[in-house]
Amino acid sequence: MASISSRPRTVEEIFKDYSARRLGILRALTNDVEEFSNLCDPEKENLCLYGHPNETWEVNLPADEVPPELPEPALGINFARDGMNRRDWLSLVAVHSDCWLLSVAYFFGARLNRNESRSQQFARRKRLHSLINDLPTVFEVVAERKPIKEKPSADGGSKYRVSIKKTGDVQAKSTAKLEDESCDEDEEEHGETLCGCCGGNYNADEFWIGCDICERWFHGKCVKITPAKAEGIKQYKCPACNLKRSRP
Repeated sequence: MASISSRPRTVEEIFKDYSARRLGILRALTNDVEEFSNLCDPEKENLCLYGHPNETWEVNLPADEVPPELPEPALGINFARDGMNRRDWLSLVAVHSDCWLLSVAYFFGARLNRNESRSQQFARRKRLHSLINDLPTVFEVVAERKPIKEKPSADGGSKYRVSIKKTGDVQAKSTAKLEDESCDEDEEEHGETLCGCCGGNYNADEFWIGCDICERWFHGKCVKITPAKAEGIKQYKCPACNLKRSRP
């Protein structure tokens, strides 16, 4: 269950805690969705989805103590599992998870620098809000409603492309060969693109892969695809699209 292993004391520490808990929840609702769904048995008692500071997630009962050590997530997420369309259910869990993540962050933020002036406290909390607001919400990622700037291929055809760090003989795989001088332009053009899994910003020095079905982009490490593995993929489907195809 959610607990305070070490209390974040600065804006950066609180944001790091928020980001780690958020990533854990995103994994539960995207990459680990089958495991998450199986754990949310409607026959069990009220269950909650927790994200932990080590980027892991857990489905468990709420804390027994009142008030709890930290704000608690929404209760009973398991009861609606079989009564809703799965995507709608996951989106509902996602939006409640966003509320919980914010409540935990501002639980820590409420005690931020109590010895400073009100203006200094306001400035720090404003910065915390700004850092959090720069990331897409869990709901936006799960419901595929986050803003994504497409990376068009040079020939305007298939949108499949892999962007990787160009070291040694490793080159970017693409349906259209991109010229070397376009590297800087690529960084600027696609800087607003966000990873469909972790929500991180596009970086031309990292390995990225685009889904041919939903046209979202992902860090290779987030979807466990390496440059070598990508060489043998003719059409890439992200975990969410693979899950949709596997349903009857």
